[in-house]
Amino acid sequence: MSRRDLVPVGLLAIVLFVGSRLSARFLDAPYLLDTLNLYVEAGLLATGMTFVIVCGEIDLSVASTTVLVACVVSKFLGPETNPVVLVAMSVAIGSLLGLVNGALVTIGRVPSFLATLATMATYRGVAQAWLGPFSAKWPVMKGLDRAHLGNSPVPWPPVIWLLVAGAAGLVLHRTVFGRQVAAVGTNAIASRFSGLPVERTQLAVFALSGAMAGLAAVFLGSRLGVVRHDLGRGLELDAITAVVVGGTSILGGQGSMAGTVAALLLVAAAKTAMGVAGVKPEVQVTVVGVLLVLAVLAGNMAGLARRKAPTQA
Repeated sequence: MSRRDLVPVGLLAIVLFVGSRLSARFLDAPYLLDTLNLYVEAGLLATGMTFVIVCGEIDLSVASTTVLVACVVSKFLGPETNPVVLVAMSVAIGSLLGLVNGALVTIGRVPSFLATLATMATYRGVAQAWLGPFSAKWPVMKGLDRAHLGNSPVPWPPVIWLLVAGAAGLVLHRTVFGRQVAAVGTNAIASRFSGLPVERTQLAVFALSGAMAGLAAVFLGSRLGVVRHDLGRGLELDAITAVVVGGTSILGGQGSMAGTVAALLLVAAAKTAMGVAGVKPEVQVTVVGVLLVLAVLAGNMAGLARRKAPTQA
């Protein structure tokens, strides 16, 4: 774990201490595990988002992708569906929706901010047009959030997320693909002249982000038991905040999956502590937004300091 990864860890320790002052139950293991269970979807989205931002791009459509995948799955699959088929279909649909984003960026030459802003509205709009004001029943795997690891109090969803994040971290930091993602994020033009598959790498990170959104749809539908078009609002903010606060440069080129995990835990603990303190949800969103702005400013100032250091030397 790098020095930058220690920042969200330190902030998390402070939030946990404050939370323990607000409620005696805040540090109880069952309470913390139940809290973490609620943020598995955001954690999965942040896992995929780390690749996208390290690659120098952004994906604002992840929450809408999650909802649209859940909508499609709930409409086409029934209670007799094999859970493996449901998961595979969810991940596949999410990947396809992510590839749409990637195609807009690589083939259409649309900046990822605008491309995913458009698909964010489009995917959510399609889900709303499909379901209208009604909800659809989630077909299978209901109550997955209540499934525990053996006889322990540890629920399965956070364990699955941490395993996925761990595997993703190995891919990002230990494979050729991960190095290509960082190189493209550092300088796409230089990477292209060096013979790296820039467009293919960009397509891959958007497909991966979509796949994580598809997997998040499985946990969201399983936990709630129903699907509505307005679910998951704000998940993209939590995911992006976790990635940036976790030490990934918003400009691309460098990032840390361990930092993303630590920062997601920070966001979860902070919002839970604010809830215990009676802070309104809209104020909680504002606080997360401010945290994101501060993280971006801190990253920019750190980058400026690094650029000035050789000159001053």
